[in-house]
Amino acid sequence: MAKPVDCPYFFGDYHRGREIEKCRLIERNRANRRPWRRALCDTCPVPGILRATTCEHLALEASVEKKLFVLDRISVYAVCTEHMLELADPRRCPACEAARRERRE
Repeated sequence: MAKPVDCPYFFGDYHRGREIEKCRLIERNRANRRPWRRALCDTCPVPGILRATTCEHLALEASVEKKLFVLDRISVYAVCTEHMLELADPRRCPACEAARRERRE
């Protein structure tokens, strides 16, 4: 049995026998070429990123990509919308961290 999904982008509708599941983050990315499956949620980095990020204005984009020629994985692209920075590590935004330090001083 699959473990529960703790992600704001996961949608599950089980009302009256329906079994509709989808990832709204991947669904809104029109450039995504590979199909999403529920099993990808078990290895998805997005929930961890959202819990650990220092960016106050984080915008994410995700897609399903083939890794190691066999496995499908979710790859994440992150941007700080306040400072217009492309983030190499979505868990850290240097500009937001600097702004937070300035507010404390």
